Amino acid sequence: MPELDAPNAAVAAAPRARLHALHRLGVVMVLGFASGLPLALTGQALQAWLSVEGLDVATIGFLSLVGLPYTFKFLWAPLMDRFELLPSLGRRRGWLVLSQLALALTLWALAGTSPSQSLQVFALLALAVAFVSASQDVVIDAYRTDLLPAAERGLGSSLNVLGYRLAMIVSGGVVLIWTDPIQGGGWSWPEVYRTMAGLMVAAAVVSALALPALRQAAAPRTVARHDVQGFLAVLAAVGVGYAATSRFGPSIAAWLLSPWLGSSSLAPALKARWVDLGTLLLGIALTLPLAAFAARRARFETLLSGLSNYFAQPGAVGFLLLIVLYKLGDAFAGSLMTPFLLQAMAFSPAEVGVVNKIIGLWLTIGGALLGGALMLRLGLWRSLLLFGVLQMASNLGFWWLAVSGKGLMPGLTLPAFDWGIVELTQPTAVDGGLLMVIAAENLSGGMGTAAFVAFLMSLCNQRFTATQFALLSAFASIGRVWVGPLAGVLAESIGWPTFFVVSTVLALPALVMLWLLRAPVRALEPERGADKDNG
Repeated sequence: MPELDAPNAAVAAAPRARLHALHRLGVVMVLGFASGLPLALTGQALQAWLSVEGLDVATIGFLSLVGLPYTFKFLWAPLMDRFELLPSLGRRRGWLVLSQLALALTLWALAGTSPSQSLQVFALLALAVAFVSASQDVVIDAYRTDLLPAAERGLGSSLNVLGYRLAMIVSGGVVLIWTDPIQGGGWSWPEVYRTMAGLMVAAAVVSALALPALRQAAAPRTVARHDVQGFLAVLAAVGVGYAATSRFGPSIAAWLLSPWLGSSSLAPALKARWVDLGTLLLGIALTLPLAAFAARRARFETLLSGLSNYFAQPGAVGFLLLIVLYKLGDAFAGSLMTPFLLQAMAFSPAEVGVVNKIIGLWLTIGGALLGGALMLRLGLWRSLLLFGVLQMASNLGFWWLAVSGKGLMPGLTLPAFDWGIVELTQPTAVDGGLLMVIAAENLSGGMGTAAFVAFLMSLCNQRFTATQFALLSAFASIGRVWVGPLAGVLAESIGWPTFFVVSTVLALPALVMLWLLRAPVRALEPERGADKDNG
């Protein structure tokens, strides 16, 4: 009887739909791993390498600027929306395979360079790694946003964080145990980076062979020549801004800061760092308007269309401000976490690797999964608010640790082990205060990240996913990248306890902004707003 065909078909299709959903979510977790693996290699793992080499905290803070590509990736993301490199793989996967192979090559080159003997070359290679890593993130973010329907984005965000943090456990935690000469494996840092290059080659093979093709919207209808010319014009504008800043920025910054620095008792080296910071801010103020002017004059159409499409939605400017602020306090506290724990607190590399990078990251994963589950009940806006409050409160734990020091709380001793990929050659004491603080920070950070990624995905239109998500995540990374130089200078100027109080205060504006935007954020929730995944 025909009237029974439709119900029977629906019943038969239900298991297939669940299987497809599980497949999508599994792919998201794998891509999260590929995204997280290189990030620590230009962040906390790189800081550990530089700390072992004996570089000072202010210099390490300034070298966090190798992460600049993460804040400017929206400038070349339109090329990934517009062009299809390998038609057999599709628009997203072709770019993904290329970026992962390029990551393997740049990581191998970085492994062959000494930071203490060739600091400038080392910094340029680290910048190249960050550029290619940011490009990979552009493609992964676009692919994930195109892949997941709105109802799956909360759980998908959690699984993305799961894969991402698993990779961070490897590249940001296990490697610290590998390199500990006493309690770990005694690896050299070049050996670590060559191993990570091999893992990126494996990721490229998986991306080429195992990821499903997308039923995606058509590429933006723009003139290819205009997009290429626009990108080159933006690059030229950045070059002009950099050259002008290098030539005139230091003298202008020194003149502007001279009334304060002249009467200051800071050491000459620290005064020079403040001048460097002022030069950096002047360069940003000059270069960004130049790049915007060049994009308009050269008719960089995919970039301009993607941005116009985003800014046409209600609350677009407020959303950008919220994106900048939401993780700012968290990023400020974490920007120099490795030097703080290794140098200021004098924890051993193995202890930091076990607690901060392994136990802590597993707690982040738990926080992300808990956050995804809570989002199903709380909704997007209430989740962002609650998790933001918890993130802010966790920063006070580092203030307590800096004031109280080690040994105030009973700890534990981890026995020696050998798991093949990682080992401890002898029992390692773990400080109880460190464990408590890291647990609070990572649980709250994982919940906040899950809600935050779901928020970013809800703002994107599928025709411009790469461009728009790159823009939004670039704004989100402003705190993580740009606070590094300021954090290093402040930590040496005002001391660690005050530094962590400042990081707590910096979390407050995001909560105020979130309260003001409660209506438009609630409108993005799947049960209340429309699915923006349109063609």
